[in-house]
Amino acid sequence: MAKASSNLTTFYSIGISYKKADAEMRGLFALSETAIQNLIQQAKESGIPSLAAISTCNRTELYGCAPSANHLIRLICEHSHGTVEEFEQVGYVHEDDAANRHLFQVGTGLDSQILGDFEIIGQLKIAFKRSKKIGMLNPYMERLINAVIQASKRIKTETQLSSGATSVSFASVQYILNEVERGNEKRILLFGTGKIGRNTCENLIKHTQNKQITLINRTKNRAERIAGKFDLVVKDYAELEEEIASTDIMIVATGAQNPTVSKNLIVTNRPLLILDLSIPRNVDLDVSELDNVKLIHLDELSRMTDKALQNREQFVPQAEQIIESIISEFGLWQESRKFAPTMFALKSKLAALKEAEIKSNRTKIDNFNQEQADVIADRIIQKIAGHFANHLRDEDENTQEAIELLNKIFKLESQYSILHD
Repeated sequence: MAKASSNLTTFYSIGISYKKADAEMRGLFALSETAIQNLIQQAKESGIPSLAAISTCNRTELYGCAPSANHLIRLICEHSHGTVEEFEQVGYVHEDDAANRHLFQVGTGLDSQILGDFEIIGQLKIAFKRSKKIGMLNPYMERLINAVIQASKRIKTETQLSSGATSVSFASVQYILNEVERGNEKRILLFGTGKIGRNTCENLIKHTQNKQITLINRTKNRAERIAGKFDLVVKDYAELEEEIASTDIMIVATGAQNPTVSKNLIVTNRPLLILDLSIPRNVDLDVSELDNVKLIHLDELSRMTDKALQNREQFVPQAEQIIESIISEFGLWQESRKFAPTMFALKSKLAALKEAEIKSNRTKIDNFNQEQADVIADRIIQKIAGHFANHLRDEDENTQEAIELLNKIFKLESQYSILHD
C-alpha cells in the first residue's frame, strides 16, 4: 500500500463502536454536526489532506489520510467528551488495506449492530459529501467511497441481506409487539421526530396498526409534517409532562447531547414503558427509581434477534463475495495509480531522448525523413513503455521496488502520492 512521498500520509479508519463501547462510552465520543464541522476544519488547517467523519448511535468514526493514527485520535478526543485514555481502552485503528475493508464492512451493513442495516450507507454519503464540499476529500477517498456505495447497492439488489425491517427503529416496534400485551391498543407517545423518530413512527403504523400515537417535538411543525402523513395527533412541547401522564408507552428519539426526560417529568403512577433510542442517553437513569417505570435503552433493543435477522446470516457469504470482487477492482485501480506517474515520466524521458537523437542526426543523414523517424520512434517508445507497464502490473512481490528501480535506471523525476494528490 503506497504512502505519500511528501509527508508519509497513510489511510486510516479509527473510532469506537457498539462492539467494545457501551452506550455511556459511545455517548462520550458522540459528535454533533457542529463538532464534526469544527473537527474537519481543524484537520484542514493542520495539514491533513483528506478526512470524513460520522457519528451515529452505534459508532463514531474518522476516515482519513494522516501522518499517524494519533493525529486522528487527538482530533476525535478534542471535539468530543472522550479522552485518549478511554479511546485506548475501547477504540480501534485500521490502516491501509484493513481500513479499506473496515469501511466496506460498515457501509454494507455487515458491521452494524443489527445485521444488514442499510441506513449507515446514507450517513456515509452525507459525511463524504460534506468533506468534498470543503475540499477535504482527495481522489483516493472519493474513489473508495464510490466503491463502497457500489458494493452496498449490489448487496441490496442481489442478496436478501436487507430482508425484513432494519435498524433500532424497528427493534423498538418489535419489542412492543413481543413484550407488551395488546401493544397495538396502548397509548404511545413519540418524543422526537428526527430521522430515527420518523422511521420509528412509520414502523409503528406499519406493524402495529395503532392509531393512538401522539407526536411531540421541540419544533412543532416538523412533527406536524410527519403526523399529516398518518393522521396522528401532535401536541406542543409544553404539554410533554401532561402527555407522559396519560400514555402507556413513551419512545424517546430526541438526539440531544443531554437527557431530555428525567424523573421529575413523570407525575403518574400508572405503568409506563420508556424506550430510549438515543445516543447519548436522552432519558435520565433516575426514572428507573420509579416503581411504575420500565426503561429500555437501544442497546437492549439492538440485542434482540428475530427470524428475519437470523435469516440474513445465510446471505453474508454472498455479500462478502460481492465486496471481494469490488475490493479487487479497487485494488487494480490503486496499482495502476501507483505506477501511472512513473510511466508518464518514462514516456517523457524517452520522448526527450528521441528528440535529442533526431536533432543530432537530422543534418548527418542524407534525405532524412522527419515524419518517418517520428512515427518509428514513437512506436518504439510505445512498445518499450508497454513492456515496462506489463511488468509493473504483473509484479506480485513489490511494485514499489520495481518503480524505484525504474526511476533509478532512467533517472526519472516523478513525485507521487496515491493518498495525498
